[in-house]
Amino acid sequence: MSANSADPALPASGPATVEVVLVKAGRTKIRYPAALLADDGTRVSVRAPWAGEGVRDFGFVRFEPGDVFTEHYWRDRWYSVKEVRTSAGTLKGHYCDVTRPAEVSAGRLVVEDLDLDLWVSADGTDVRRLDEDEFAASGLSATDPAAAAAAVAALDELDALARGAGLVTLLG
Repeated sequence: MSANSADPALPASGPATVEVVLVKAGRTKIRYPAALLADDGTRVSVRAPWAGEGVRDFGFVRFEPGDVFTEHYWRDRWYSVKEVRTSAGTLKGHYCDVTRPAEVSAGRLVVEDLDLDLWVSADGTDVRRLDEDEFAASGLSATDPAAAAAAVAALDELDALARGAGLVTLLG
């Protein structure tokens, strides 16, 4: 399958489920089922409940059981954007992961986490770059300089969008 074509096993509509697999440093970090919302051949959108165990409190936001994540992955971009809502539907904000472009095949959506993240609060006033220390410590800039440069550029792009026109311009 071409990296830029829709997987015929993933219909663009209907109750299809995909397995989202997040890989970090060569190991599976987390995997979970998600409802496929759309796959246009470039962007794949899925929805899933909070897949972590219990509550994860970052200080500026809490992810907890009942939260719903609408996640957008691209086959040609180095990031994903996750809209986070409470079980009642209230928008908490957007959590953006810097990743290698998504790979989709055989009912699996696989992305490699490159440590850099961005949080954007629901009202857009709190934009935080996260885990830049983890990224520096990962050694990616030495082992794969092109990927490291793409990751930094992706974080800069997301940050600029969040502080400018907003992430909605990506998701609309």
